[in-house]
Amino acid sequence: MTQRNRSVPRSILITGATGAIGSALALEYAAPGRTLVLLGRDSSKLAELARRCEQLGATAQSSVVDLGAQKDLDAWLEGLALAPPPDLVVLNAGVTSHIGAHGEGESWDAIATVLDINLKASIAVIQALLPAMRRRGSGQIALISSLSAYFGLPLTPAYCASKAGLKSYGEALRGWLAPQGIAVNVVMPGFVASAMSDQFPAPKPFMLSPQQAARLIRRGLERDRARIAFPWPLRLGMWWLAVLPPDLSLLLLRLSGYGVKRRQPD
Repeated sequence: MTQRNRSVPRSILITGATGAIGSALALEYAAPGRTLVLLGRDSSKLAELARRCEQLGATAQSSVVDLGAQKDLDAWLEGLALAPPPDLVVLNAGVTSHIGAHGEGESWDAIATVLDINLKASIAVIQALLPAMRRRGSGQIALISSLSAYFGLPLTPAYCASKAGLKSYGEALRGWLAPQGIAVNVVMPGFVASAMSDQFPAPKPFMLSPQQAARLIRRGLERDRARIAFPWPLRLGMWWLAVLPPDLSLLLLRLSGYGVKRRQPD
């Protein structure tokens, strides 16, 4: 199937803009004549990012919003729905959790936070923007999922669930909205140097810099690729885990350092 090139977006909304990928994407797109709407929780980092984008010629508008706080999210979404929709929306906000050094498990509070920010808030942003995008008949939505959406890693169950949810939701939206002129793309990065990757308690092969990831994402969005998955060796490995029998995949993960060690009897 021939991939079509998208027109250059003039207005871009990025959630999680102060994260590694979010800030790299903001700087990748910053240019004269372009408006960036940057959303994040860290006001000082957000202000510095906006300043750097403006130095590159872009107009930067920043909003400090905690997507995990329902009242804050609702208030921001209400204003978002009233404004003209951006040409490109990048849903990048995300947090993670893991089962702990001794496999004690994730707390319910941690699980709820991961699902609220990674999955529910992203869907809420899309729902707020879709009516205006559909009336206009154009737009592009990029959901930042993960290669872990192919097969759940035992060390990070809630994170994998949230990213698998984004993958499925984005793929479904692409089929629904493409005839209406709206492109939906699922981005599936592997390990990218970031504070989030630092929390991952296992090997991190084929690590990319945020700048490398941003360039790959931009290129994939311009080509309107349904899935933008990278780096290719890890993408291939995770794809195979989804194809193989689950118990074999779990064995391979355990042998590779990504599984949970069997507890010895007391």
